[in-house]
Amino acid sequence: MHSAATALTTRTRDQALDLLKWLAMLFMVLDHLRYAGWPQPWLYVPGRLAFPWFCLAIAVNLARRQADDSRHWRYLGWLLLFAALSEIPYRLFQPQPDSLNVLPTLALGLLLARAWQAQTRQALWTGMGALVLAILLHRQLMFGLPGVLMPLASLLALSRPGYWAILPGLLCLAGNVWPVLLASARHGDPVAYAGIAACVLGPWLGLSLLKTSPAVGVPPMRRWAYAIYPLHFLLLMGLRRLI
Repeated sequence: MHSAATALTTRTRDQALDLLKWLAMLFMVLDHLRYAGWPQPWLYVPGRLAFPWFCLAIAVNLARRQADDSRHWRYLGWLLLFAALSEIPYRLFQPQPDSLNVLPTLALGLLLARAWQAQTRQALWTGMGALVLAILLHRQLMFGLPGVLMPLASLLALSRPGYWAILPGLLCLAGNVWPVLLASARHGDPVAYAGIAACVLGPWLGLSLLKTSPAVGVPPMRRWAYAIYPLHFLLLMGLRRLI
């Protein structure tokens, strides 16, 4: 039986992966609409799928490459560049943010997952540094230490039986203020129930999506897509002013 990682490395362009990325972007924007003048509580639920699917996309990109492939440095560079470019729009959109934007979390997660994959001295030292930074900056990072661990957990789940998807699912729940979610669920809040389910089952749903063949063509998501992240904050700020 072929693993998801093996299947994905055999294709030059995987439309299921592109679909996963587009849906993650869509769910992120839907989640942020809550802060742009459309405060619908249910938008929180699809937003819980966005981050684990971005982590899964990182894992797939790593799984496609050889252990000695240096292209991950370019990948890291793009993440860091747009992490810097996104911070001002993010803070303008969220006047009192309690964390950095999401891209530093993904960058540290990439380094940690790459260290596990490569197992070279340089990669291991870099991964150890990323882990130490994640621990020290736990409160400043969006989704905290669990978020940094999620790309690695997703990479492990790619090449293992389906029940391994529970690992990134539990990390997703841990990074999403789980005490608040559980307290709300105890009071019968249906959004909290759905949010918990989305966190725990999100990685498994993403892995299932990667095994499908989209019936229609999916536009490829290339490097230009990094710009969507800072730009969507600016567009939502404009929408908020109109509303």
